[in-house]
This record gives sequence, C-alpha cells and structure tokens, in this order.
Amino acid sequence: MNPTADKAPGAANAGGYRGRLAPSPTGYLHLGHVRTFDLARRRAEEKGGVLILRNDDLDSSRCKPAFVEAMYDDLHWLGFAWSEGPDVGGNYGPYDQSRRFRLYREAWYQLLRDGWAYPCRCSRKDVLQNLGAPHEGEDEPVYPGTCRPESPEFVDRPDAVQGVCWRFRVPEGESVEFVDNHLGRRAFVAGRDFGDFVIWRRDGLPSYHLAAVVDDAAMRITEVVRGADLLLSTARQLLLFRALGLAAPGFYHCSLVRDEQGNRLAKRNGGMGLRALREKRYEAAAILSLAREESG
Repeated sequence: MNPTADKAPGAANAGGYRGRLAPSPTGYLHLGHVRTFDLARRRAEEKGGVLILRNDDLDSSRCKPAFVEAMYDDLHWLGFAWSEGPDVGGNYGPYDQSRRFRLYREAWYQLLRDGWAYPCRCSRKDVLQNLGAPHEGEDEPVYPGTCRPESPEFVDRPDAVQGVCWRFRVPEGESVEFVDNHLGRRAFVAGRDFGDFVIWRRDGLPSYHLAAVVDDAAMRITEVVRGADLLLSTARQLLLFRALGLAAPGFYHCSLVRDEQGNRLAKRNGGMGLRALREKRYEAAAILSLAREESG
C-alpha cells in the first residue's frame, strides 16, 4: 500500500519546481553538504525552478551564530544563490526554523487529536536495552512499543505532561512505497524497518521529522535532494505527510561522500570540511568537482 496514494510524492509541484537547501548550523559545512546542495541547485536550474534557503536552527543548544555566519560565507564563496531565504525574504517565511515554532506546535496538536501520537518515557538507552541486542548503524533503533497504548488516547494538555517525548504511531505492517527520482522504487515496512518514532522531544522541541514535513509543505517544496542515508527518514516523513493531510514533495537521494576509510562524512570530519579545504587554498571550482558524483 502506498501511504501517499491520494497525494503522491511530487503532487505539490503544480506551481513549478521549488527546491531547497536546509543546512543545520550545528557545525561547519563539509563535502557531503556541498554534494547535496550542488545537486539541488543544478536540478532547480535544469527545471527552470527556484531554490530556497532554510536555516534549520531549531536546536539552540547546538546551533551557534558562528556556524550560521560560516554557512552564509561558505555558500556564497561556492557561488550558491537562492530566491528565498532568511537574508532575502520571500512569501513563505520566516525561513529560520527557530521562528516557526507555532506551526510545529499546531501540527503536533493535530496529530494528537487524530490519534497518531502518544507520550513515551523511554530514552534511547532504554530502547536499546529493551531490544536486547546491539544496534548497528546510525539510524534510530526500531522502537519495541513499550509505552504504546493499545488504542489511541486523547491528551487534553500535552504540555503539562513532563519528562516524556511523543511518538508517532506507525501503522504496523504497512508498506511505505515511493519512487525516488534517482534510485527508483523503494519500499519499507512500518514496524519492521522502522518503528514508532519521536515527533516531539522531551526538551519541548519538535523532531527533525516533524519540522521538515511542516516546512517542506508550507514552503511548497516540490523536491527534496538529500543523501541516501535518509531513505528511512523519507518513509517516516511520508507517513507524517499523510497523517497531516499534506501533499508530499518528490525525493532525490544521492550517494554519500565518504572518507578514505569508507565512512560517511559528518561535521566532526574536520579534514573534509570546507573551512579546512579553504585554508588549504582549494578553489571553489575544485571543491565542487571533488563533491560531485559522476552519475549526477
């Protein structure tokens, strides 16, 4: 079953192509960011569309002004330009996630009212212990349903419930299918490949999944370009699009840039970061060439 059969991925593109760059200023940009951002820019240009910059700065404890400043500096140095964003405005702002909290809260409440969410007291450590086996990979472990009620329960004042996160109740056994614009058809089974996932954190912030879905829909994004490590995230987010009654964008998942040991790049990989490469006198064109994959 396709969870977005009524509003299939890409159904939001009636007004023309709208792509986006969505860096999170929790560190400096690296080659992996350059690959996805360059692809997003090129696909927008090929389709005669527009590119939007969104500053995913929700986590105030990790997002620093210095990283925001470096983000702008690096993107401009590489030659990136955008039609809408925090610095240029646009019709779908604000373009800083930290200023869009009301929209996330409304979506959270809607999911609660419709029986899609429930409170959970389990930490990641608790989940791993309950699974009884080590977790491999960087994706979140499949939640075993410890706190999941047998039937949906309405919570009148969720803000008054302390010390919990809120999880999305996935329809177990349902196949989540979509056609990726690069990798082709993909299918994941809810409850097997991924479990009930966090939509509202115990620190009072929306999860990445919820914020991305709300913003991509509100900003009329028609295609999301990102790394292949987020394929499972796409499956989760398609369920959120459906539950919220929103049209989903299309998706393009590119291969990851990896270091010499074959590990995917992260912000802790300083040697492959833009700051380090610029200090080594790399030209912008050379960095773009390093980041690009031959298959496009």
